Amino acid sequence: MTRRGEFDLIAEVFAPLARSAAGDAANSLDLGDDAALVRPPPGTELVVSADAMVRGVHFDHTTDPGDVGRKLLRVNLSDLAAKGAEPIAYLLTAGWPPGVDDAWINRFAAGLAEDQATYGLRLVGGDTVATPNDLVLSVTIFGHVPAGTMPRRAGARAGDDIYVSGTIGDARLGLMVAQGGLDVDAEDAAYLRGRLDRPTPRLKLGQALRGLAHATIDVSDGVLADLGHICEQSGVGAHLRLWDMPLSEAAQRALERVPAEHKGLISFGDDYEILFTASPGDSLRVEALSRSLKIELAPIGTVVQQPGVHVVDSAGNEIPYARKGFQHF
Repeated sequence: MTRRGEFDLIAEVFAPLARSAAGDAANSLDLGDDAALVRPPPGTELVVSADAMVRGVHFDHTTDPGDVGRKLLRVNLSDLAAKGAEPIAYLLTAGWPPGVDDAWINRFAAGLAEDQATYGLRLVGGDTVATPNDLVLSVTIFGHVPAGTMPRRAGARAGDDIYVSGTIGDARLGLMVAQGGLDVDAEDAAYLRGRLDRPTPRLKLGQALRGLAHATIDVSDGVLADLGHICEQSGVGAHLRLWDMPLSEAAQRALERVPAEHKGLISFGDDYEILFTASPGDSLRVEALSRSLKIELAPIGTVVQQPGVHVVDSAGNEIPYARKGFQHF
């Protein structure tokens, strides 16, 4: 088991991810300087976010290294998506423990390269160190929005409809598959595990929500927790309809085996969908957007004046929740 030295690692593995051309919005200077240059287009504002992943918390030893790279980039792209931003570039910081060798790092970098090409951004710098602890990876990502258009968590209004994109709970069920706690057929197992390891950042949706959504957030900590963040920042509350949560066909089949998990799907994270509120008067615009992007945008609740997020069943009875969502500490 071998691993390159720091400067060989940068030159041979990460510098190819940083190549830029004249006139690009981001110039890495081929990773040969103390900093990079990022220049958003005229009339836009820079949007910056950061997310870290730790082995043993966000992924495990069975996760393919390429998928680790893809997920690391995509969870950060999801933050940009929720803010309506277009990606430009990112910084990567990595703490490599013993046992992570050149082969692992090469596959990790290949995952980054694939998604850079897919989503139109490049590496512009960062840091790489050795650590005696477990693998820690962090990305700081840069994007841009037209000035004054970035939707925030604050902004939800009493009476707004609450929507979520895509489907909810696949990642939770995928984790159960990965841990051996859910027995489904091979096709459903691959789909659910793929949703856990390779989330889809909703960039085009986020950009289309500028000027339409009153408040937006990406679903990283769970629908219940992330809606709570919107409500707290907006000074409102919400009634959330559990039985209106959009579920994939694979999730529906999985829940036939573990029906008790249905309640828990909104309190676990890693969905990386967009949760947003919009005026009831804009429901036709939301439906048209759903059709044009071919993404389900499901109405799942209503913003109310009184504080707190209250989950109700199909009969309108409130469902108590002890677990509100993923806790970082």
